[in-house]
Amino acid sequence: IEMAVDGNPPVQHRLSFSYRASQITYGSIFLGNVPVHEEVHRCAGQIHGYKGCIRDFQVNNKELFIIDEALGGRNVENCNVPICDYHPCRNGGTCTSDEENWFCECPKLYSGKLCQFATCDENPCGNGATCFPKSRKDVACLCPYGRSGILCQDVINISQPSFSGTDVFGYTSFLAYSTIPNITFYYEFHLKFQLANHHSALQDNLIFFTGQKGQGLNGDDFLELGLRNGRVAYSYNLGSGTATIISKPLDLTLNIHVIHLGRYLQKGWLKVDDQKNRTATSPGRLVGLNVFSQFYLGGYREYSPELLPKGSRFKNSFQGCIFDVQFRSSMNQDFKSPGIPEGHPNSGRSVGQCKDSPCSLIKCRNGGKCIESGSTVYCDCPAGWKGAFCTETVSVCEPEHDPPHQCKQGSTCVPLPNGYTCHCPLGANGTYCEQG
Repeated sequence: IEMAVDGNPPVQHRLSFSYRASQITYGSIFLGNVPVHEEVHRCAGQIHGYKGCIRDFQVNNKELFIIDEALGGRNVENCNVPICDYHPCRNGGTCTSDEENWFCECPKLYSGKLCQFATCDENPCGNGATCFPKSRKDVACLCPYGRSGILCQDVINISQPSFSGTDVFGYTSFLAYSTIPNITFYYEFHLKFQLANHHSALQDNLIFFTGQKGQGLNGDDFLELGLRNGRVAYSYNLGSGTATIISKPLDLTLNIHVIHLGRYLQKGWLKVDDQKNRTATSPGRLVGLNVFSQFYLGGYREYSPELLPKGSRFKNSFQGCIFDVQFRSSMNQDFKSPGIPEGHPNSGRSVGQCKDSPCSLIKCRNGGKCIESGSTVYCDCPAGWKGAFCTETVSVCEPEHDPPHQCKQGSTCVPLPNGYTCHCPLGANGTYCEQG
């Protein structure tokens, strides 16, 4: 008898018989526990049920699909990997999670869901905007759905949403709608999109996603559409494996692209522009799509793509315009827009109106460059300038000054008409307080 655990060398145990052992036909294999009505050989002793997750199961080098090939079972749930096992928190943040949610406790000077940003101490952003420090003194305001402007104070009407991809701060632009109802066994989606540029078709860009709460598992149900290497990629998982349909390369001479996709039980189909209809069938025996999350358009609320289920790893949000999104959950229904009321998202971030430019309303001074990301807009200031419109000079003692001052830690930099001086703490001396 031989057994190996965690990649360690196998442990062997040999038994000797004084008689010829007879061949035995085994019954069922049980995982986790043995049903009470089953007889257990007395030599096996008392059996206690296992508590935990069993990932992969192979017999004689043949993989058995734990759920699909089981003859029966009870009280078995999908295994959730705690998000904190991915160690998502940065800059010394501490991850805390329960079965449903997780968050990072950030040390001082850091903020953001992943503690990835220096803190916004005096947050000037309004209307629920996300504050991001573009320097130790200046912030950018990432505007929520329906708002635009330097401080997100302007109301904008969005009929054809424009998505800006992943911005320089690591945030994606997205819209989130209420859960799409009744698409367990059948759905159809129609939508149109316009690319920001040819390069955006070659990136790994998400168009829409809905699914179970992302835990990075193969068994998580999801439905997803995106762009990969200039092609449209449509994937779905009913819980027993991912089915994927990939179109031919997009004709980039077209200004607007049209997509029709759907699924009935295990069979899915995808039609892009004038290309031929393509089909696929999902593996396993499961036929129902069980999704509980919101319907995300253009991007995803979270930062890390690891939080999407496996087989669903689009690492950027969409760049361009998406419009005329419609769905139906029965062949007998009319198509309608997602959201309650129809076409109305629950939330969003950095989404603008197609063909509108927020920079047309902003004038950055002193060589500053206007940067726009959907509805988010800010001035990127050259060295020596700061402020919302690059109108304030950077003091020689401020951290942003180039070159930085030489005062040692613990001392105080004091600006002078020509240069600066260092006020030393007790126990330090020298021009820059570098001597004991």
